[in-house]
Amino acid sequence: MAHSDDRSRSGFSHKPTLTGDLVVLRPVTEDDVPALLPMLRDPEIARLTGSHADVDESALRAWYGSRGAQPNRLDLVVVERATGRVVGEAVLNEWDQANESCAFRIALAPDTVGRGLGTEATRLILGHAFEALGLYRVWLEVYAFNPRARRAYEKAGFRPEGVLRGALLWEGERVDATLMAALAPEWVDGVTGT
Repeated sequence: MAHSDDRSRSGFSHKPTLTGDLVVLRPVTEDDVPALLPMLRDPEIARLTGSHADVDESALRAWYGSRGAQPNRLDLVVVERATGRVVGEAVLNEWDQANESCAFRIALAPDTVGRGLGTEATRLILGHAFEALGLYRVWLEVYAFNPRARRAYEKAGFRPEGVLRGALLWEGERVDATLMAALAPEWVDGVTGT
């Protein structure tokens, strides 16, 4: 798989729609804020993602309204195909063009857990990262108190690389984060079954 080609140089300027059996990932817009607000205001989602930020609707509208113009990241909403409902977001960010690497994060509404939506969304975005963007490495951090997410990331092709000790201070307690990554050669092997 070639990586140093026009795909990686063009970056994240193209905002695709990615379609799977269970979900569609499409570019986020300011109009998605009402659907995302319940998830973003959910205390358990905040804990699992380590988000200390206050959620202000007008600030979120400005933020999500500007995502389509960002050439160095990809912000997509996760839409459940069966219902057409926006159930979360999936993001490629922290792009390191020189090293063909970026970070990944995903958050889904609590009532979608255990239905395979997150695993499929993660696989779709990894496929885009490796096959369309020509990236070599996609990485993430998952907190120790979120073993369900870690299992889902492993199912999608991420492997643990190390532990960031005490990376999050949550309600007075230090929480470790596991650094995980998926690599293009492993993705190709997993897709082709070699």
